[in-house]
Parts: sequence; C-alpha cells; structure tokens
Amino acid sequence: MTNSKHSRAHFGVFDLFKIGIGPSSSHTVGPMIAANRFLNEHTKNINPTRIKAELFGSLAHTGMGHSTDTAIILGLSGYLPHAISADQVLKITGITHKTKTIKLRGETEITFTPIKDIVFNFQDLMPYHSNAMKFTAYDKDGKQLAEQIYYSTGGGFIISDNESKQNEPFGDMTPPPFPFDNGDELLELCKKHNKSIAEIMLANECAYRDKGVVLAGINTIWSAMKSCIERGMSQTGHLPGPMKIERRAHIIANSMNTQIGISDSDPLKVMDYVNLWAMAVNEENAAGGRVVTAPTNGAAGIIPAVARFFDCHVRNADNTTSLDDFFLTAAAVGSLYKKNASISGAESGCQGEVGVACSMAAAGLAAAMGGTVLQVENAAEIGMEHNLGLTCDPVGGLVQIPCIERNAMGAAKAINAARLALRGDGSHHVSLDTVIETMRQTGIDMQDKYKETSKGGLAVNMPAC
Repeated sequence: MTNSKHSRAHFGVFDLFKIGIGPSSSHTVGPMIAANRFLNEHTKNINPTRIKAELFGSLAHTGMGHSTDTAIILGLSGYLPHAISADQVLKITGITHKTKTIKLRGETEITFTPIKDIVFNFQDLMPYHSNAMKFTAYDKDGKQLAEQIYYSTGGGFIISDNESKQNEPFGDMTPPPFPFDNGDELLELCKKHNKSIAEIMLANECAYRDKGVVLAGINTIWSAMKSCIERGMSQTGHLPGPMKIERRAHIIANSMNTQIGISDSDPLKVMDYVNLWAMAVNEENAAGGRVVTAPTNGAAGIIPAVARFFDCHVRNADNTTSLDDFFLTAAAVGSLYKKNASISGAESGCQGEVGVACSMAAAGLAAAMGGTVLQVENAAEIGMEHNLGLTCDPVGGLVQIPCIERNAMGAAKAINAARLALRGDGSHHVSLDTVIETMRQTGIDMQDKYKETSKGGLAVNMPAC
C-alpha cells in the first residue's frame, strides 16, 4: 500500500466528499478525471488523430460493469464528474458508439472506436496500484505522440506514474495551521488547543478558503446527498446489467408509508428508514446517477443515511447543532485512512470502502451528538474494527450485489458504534491508529481475488446471468 507518500499532505472535506456520478469513484469518477487530465496535459499542442486507453488490474476485470469505458469517453470529450448529468452521459456515449468518433474536449473530432480503442488488459499489472490506465496519443501515420499512465487510488483521487515515483507526498502541500498525520497527533492537537476534531478540521479548511465558503460547500454536499436519497426512493424499474435487479428503495418507502406489517410502536422502525436511505443512494449510484463520493461511490449511501438519521431522529427543535460538525469530523477521520491505509476496494477490499465510510459516519454522528474527542475517536475505531477483513467481490463486476445492502448494514453499524462509544467515557484498548494500521496490513494480506476483481467470493459462487 502507498500510505507513506501521503504523510503531511492535506486531505480536506472537499477531497473526501465530491459530487459526481455512479457507479464507482475509482472506476468511473477517477478514469473520467484521468482521461480529461491526459487531454489537457499532453495533447493540446500535438493534434492527435487517435487516442488509445488501456486498462489494467481491477479496472480491466470489473471496468465494464463499473462503466469505466463510459468514463473514458466522457473524459476525452471534455467532461468532469461534477458537471455532467445522466441524460448527457447517454447522449454523448450513444453518439460515440454510433459514429465511431469522439470530439476531444468537445471540439476536435477524431476517429474513436470504443471496442478497439479502449483495451481491457487482463494479464498485466502496473507497479503502484491495481487501478492503472495508460493513455496513448498517435498521429495519422500511427506515430506515438504522447503517453501517460495514471492510477485511480480510490475516492476519485488520481495520480500520474511520475507522481507515484516521487518521494514527496501528493495532495495539497500548503501547510494548514493544525497539521496531523495520525489519530494520536489529532488527539494531541485537540487537547493542546482545547478544540474539537471538527474545530481543528474547520481551521485547516479555512487556511485554503473563507469560512463562509467552507460552510456553504458543506451545505451543498449535504443538499446533494438529500437529493440523491429522494431520487433513489422515487425511482422504479431495474438496475442496469444482466441480473435485472429490481430497485427496492421505492418498495420499502411505499411499505413504510402504508405501515405494512410494521406498527408505529415498533422500537426499531427508525432503522428501516436508515436502511431505506442507504439503499436509495446506492441504487442511484448503481444506475449511474448523481451521488456524493463519501469517501467512495461503492460506500456512498452510509454517510448520507447516518447524517439523515441525526437530522430527522436525533436532534429536535431545541437542538441547534448543525451537520457541519458531522461532516468536518467525518472528513478528518477519512483523511487518516487516506494517509495511512487506503480507501480503494481494489487495494484493500471493501474494508477500505464500506469500512472506512462506517468509521467516518460513526465519528461524525458521535461528534454531532455531543461526544467528547475521545468518544469520537472510539466511535471511529469501533466502526472499522468490526469491518476488518471485509472483501470486495461484486457479482458481475457491478456495484449491486452485495454493495447496495452492504451500505444499509454499514450505516446501521455506524449508528451502533457511535451509541456504544457514547455510553463510555472514551477510554478503550484499541486506538484508531492501531485499527487503521491493522486494516492496512489486512489489505496487503488479502488475496487479490477479493479486491474488486470479481474473481472470488460471491462473484464466482453467484453467476451474474
């Protein structure tokens, strides 16, 4: 794993939470950004007549099911994940497949045949990360004009091959006022300056943008999450792919409205809502809809569901606590995983996606509910400790089974982790740093077939069609 190169890099709220499209942050969002970056950095002055994209590792094995080929077309066409709608996706890719052409940056038309110019390389691996892609530009005579390898390291983060070989960390290197590389350093900062984790994170964010901009940005993220929940609950039909999986969120929502089999006195009815919200988001993700990477798309339903649980069922009219603390705290915890382990299913299995999101959500909820710094750290630790070893084996290479239900389970586990931590005084035997390092080691030891390749587990025991 590549954690050492993240030391002293700053990963903030808007690095961990990005508005984009489904179904995958590493296999859709990342490749779209990489294709766009290749155009802007390597082709502006060379006028290529052909571009080839070659996918390796997990991108090859599950790229078709994760819409990586679609992402490549969109990125080369000049689009970025935060600025494209589902309708545009269908229109642009439909034209490319029909005409066998693509307009680079939406301007210069070249021949582009997806089945020939997007190569799924199932044999070779690149050294830095399983999610690797190579873009090559040619002139009309077939002469190579430019080439670059990029790695999609999870959560929509992209680095080039050259960057992966540098000793310096990548990420924003402008030093924030309260830098921290691990949980112990974060706890020490909170103690020394008498600040909460959210306050430390907000001060760091304000080193790069005005406080009003930070808080408005968090509100935009939360609004996008709520919109995704609402869309997911209203959509009907089947998800894309050969399994023809029926959307369930609207069915659950209707049953909740009509009280089928559930009485108002059911003490666990609130968990039905949490399940509903988490699944609604991940069904939208599986359908290629607009979601917030949190910190990945495969786990995008957990944090919205837990945030809405707090918003709807914990605080009341007299509670002025905002969700700012929730998201700032969750981002601080997520940055620790990004720096010291991984948020990539292809690198560490689903513990790096659902496990990390569960840990982030647990910490955010504990903070929003008034937990102390030590209780918040404990909640984050519990959230990951009980996701250690979670494999990523998507059936058919699609972000559907077990991903959608797994988000519901992750959200429920996050709520329980926060409640368990808040019942204690914050003292515990296993630190957050310990569990993050254990998660990193577990990811290294995990067989590759369980790391987003669809070559093991449910993916082979349950045929996709």
